[in-house]
Amino acid sequence: METHLHVVKDGIEAMAFLRRENEYANAPTPDIMMLDLNLPKMDGRQVLEAVKTDPVLKRIPVVIMTSSEAEHDVLQTYDLHANCYVCKPVDLDKFVGVVQSLERFWLNVVKLPTSVID
Repeated sequence: METHLHVVKDGIEAMAFLRRENEYANAPTPDIMMLDLNLPKMDGRQVLEAVKTDPVLKRIPVVIMTSSEAEHDVLQTYDLHANCYVCKPVDLDKFVGVVQSLERFWLNVVKLPTSVID
């Protein structure tokens, strides 16, 4: 399976991408979303809440990938319906390994809906 990665710089831009607003009018619907909690303008918790309460976006699996190991962050994001929580390794090789593991799991092992948006 070919993987296409799209990156945005902040939470406001993430929501514009997901909602296909402005320059993102032709953006694809992601099969999965990797989200950092420490985004500028609109933090990852706010983006997660907006995604999971939006009837159009809520089926997109959201993987939290962040540097925080704080239990309150883990609990809060699962309460907001994150699909998994991963602490980013500091070491580059370990980071690449984690990303590859997530890709294998979410795109090769898990059964995702054909389309996450009705």
